[in-house]
Amino acid sequence: MKRSVPLAPAEGWLTLGLVLLVCLTMAWTIDDARWVLGRPEYLDLLVLTAAGGVLAGFIGAKVGWGRWLTYLIGCVFAALIVPLLTGLVKFPGGASLHDLYQATAASVVTAYFDIAVRNLSATPEFLHYIFSLGILVWATSMFASYAVFGHRRPLNGVIVVGVILVGSMALNVNDQLPYLVLYSVASLLLLIRTHVFDEQSEWLRRRIGEPASVSAVYMRGGAAFIATAVGASVVLTQTAASAPLAGAWDGVEDGLLSISRSVSRFLPTGGSTRSIGLTFGSNTQVGQVWSPAGGIAVTLQRDPADKGDYYWRAWTYDQIDLRGWNQSRSTSVTRPSGSSILERLADDVSREGLQSVKFTVTPADFRQATMLSPQTPVLAGEDVRLTYVGEKGYFSTMDRDGGSGPYTITALVPVWGNEPGQLNKAALRATSTDYPAEIRELYLPPLSEGMLGPNALKLEAKIRATAQSSAPVDLAVRMVEELQDPTIYEYSTDIRAFDCASLSTVECFATFKKGYCQYYAATMAVILRHMGVPTRIAEGFLPGARDPSTGIERVQASSAHAWVEVYFEGYGWVPFNPTGGDVVQLAPLPSGRPVASSGPVASASLGPRASQFIKGEGPEGPSGSVTGRDRGSAGPLIAVGSLLLLSLLVVVFLLWRRGPRGTTTADGAYGMVTRLASRFGFAPRPTQTVYEFAGSLSEVLPGSRPELETVARAKVESAYGQAVLGDDRIAALLAAQRHLRVSLLRLLVRRRDRPRRFRR
Repeated sequence: MKRSVPLAPAEGWLTLGLVLLVCLTMAWTIDDARWVLGRPEYLDLLVLTAAGGVLAGFIGAKVGWGRWLTYLIGCVFAALIVPLLTGLVKFPGGASLHDLYQATAASVVTAYFDIAVRNLSATPEFLHYIFSLGILVWATSMFASYAVFGHRRPLNGVIVVGVILVGSMALNVNDQLPYLVLYSVASLLLLIRTHVFDEQSEWLRRRIGEPASVSAVYMRGGAAFIATAVGASVVLTQTAASAPLAGAWDGVEDGLLSISRSVSRFLPTGGSTRSIGLTFGSNTQVGQVWSPAGGIAVTLQRDPADKGDYYWRAWTYDQIDLRGWNQSRSTSVTRPSGSSILERLADDVSREGLQSVKFTVTPADFRQATMLSPQTPVLAGEDVRLTYVGEKGYFSTMDRDGGSGPYTITALVPVWGNEPGQLNKAALRATSTDYPAEIRELYLPPLSEGMLGPNALKLEAKIRATAQSSAPVDLAVRMVEELQDPTIYEYSTDIRAFDCASLSTVECFATFKKGYCQYYAATMAVILRHMGVPTRIAEGFLPGARDPSTGIERVQASSAHAWVEVYFEGYGWVPFNPTGGDVVQLAPLPSGRPVASSGPVASASLGPRASQFIKGEGPEGPSGSVTGRDRGSAGPLIAVGSLLLLSLLVVVFLLWRRGPRGTTTADGAYGMVTRLASRFGFAPRPTQTVYEFAGSLSEVLPGSRPELETVARAKVESAYGQAVLGDDRIAALLAAQRHLRVSLLRLLVRRRDRPRRFRR
């Protein structure tokens, strides 16, 4: 006689194979996207974690564990296995268990300190991303497996796995249609197979017909339907020319951009993941690939007589770390329409070397709050919410304070030339390098450890040796000349081929000499800071296509750009663009006439200011209507949050204990009992009657026997005897239901001594 396998599923090995295939498809999709630093081998472990999760859920259901015990034991095994698999990424040749665990733990702890404690824009660690994705795949696979074999609800597992799979596909640019087809076929077959099993159980219970015939009919018909539906869908996706649902997504990506900026530093970068381009906002993270967006970003109306090419600045950043930049201490203040934007702030500089320009901006999307301006904005045609850093106030960004439609800005831009009062090398060379204390604090802070590696230091030494002098302007000009040399550096929007996992943005660019504007800007800014030159990073747009007759300039979204601004006493911030390639360049800095004096007075001293030519009263400066964003202690927030969470749990328990309000039904009460019992591993067997199930359950919970009998009797009389329950019976049924909602929770600790009639 052939001996059956003890853990052989009643649903059949085909069902287990289909569950495994569904979860493996999810793992293959994430692996194919090369989420972590573009390295295809980094996520190969996901196949093993998917198989481990499926086995954990399957074994837990077959040995009789309840849902929570299965998840607990599965999590324990995941905590033991996934860190080892993650550590093998660092030690592909193998290592001791201690070294593998230590590598994963060190990466997770360091990443936490980089982002949560040190508040960096990104972290050079990457093993924690691999570990997190491995845990995600394990947990999803375990849930799907137990949903099929424990709860007999395969649709729940299919939906959860499908959400992860489709989400990964939506966030990467690879053609993953074969994976979607494979997942669709496997999930549909799984749903049909489990439905066949349910039908067979029902036929066995009712003793009607031959169960094997049910399986043959359903599987043949289901397979034919799946083949036809999936085949037709594939043909449709290859031939359809319309996009009937495209309008439903209009504007959705704009709302997602602000969310993506806030969470981007927690997510892995690289690979084939879909880039949202160079977006403006806090916590900017430099990735390995940049896919520029399409379409027009803004349309500007300028004076046709103005022939200048302007970089349209949106944000500036004072904090630069290993792989990104941010604002250190920012403050916001509202400036009414017509008032001086920078009045009484440090960036309210002398007008010498500057000229006034006025323009009107029409954003392509009026929901975009960030306002654009070249260099120094001084007036706006509507209320402005200005954000600056430091106590004295250095410009960071400005947003519309509730306005919509086009907006008008008046700004000051440099006047390049060799005449007295114009901006040139000689004038900037004569400025003082005795910078204010806050300039040094914000724009010359100590560099993060690992920011400059050996290749970046070699580049710095080359700049020092070949610059005309050690003056900041000569160092900046020489830096631009060096980085724009096409024989040395190459502009590239994709550097996934290079192993920059453990390198900062600056060291990566100095080593491989390829990158896009963010790499150029970060390299110049950090090296200048290391040489004692105050520098910040600016982001915005390159000049657009301008109609000389009308003055209309259209700026494409693909013209998003990053550059640097260098601080000069008395003149403020002067832009420099180090990016080479096919990029519209700033006008070259004229040499100028020799200047013997020290140049204009420092920004902090008295003298002509940009705000002084503005007519009308201005606000009180940073002392009025200010909202600070400095970080304080997190201890009180944690305590309050914990108290609120505890209160919420108490309220939830009380509501759970109270149960349904008003009346109830016999079917509703019995359904509540079976659902709760099933979740704790005491589901009714297909062959059990209502009374048999209630009696079996009362053996496990003898204290609830009367309530179980009340619910069972009401169910039988109502469903089979067509009896109408009176008010007294309904009241007794409601009381029994409320009692059972609490008493059934005891099943959570009764799994081990569960009677055989509950074991599958």
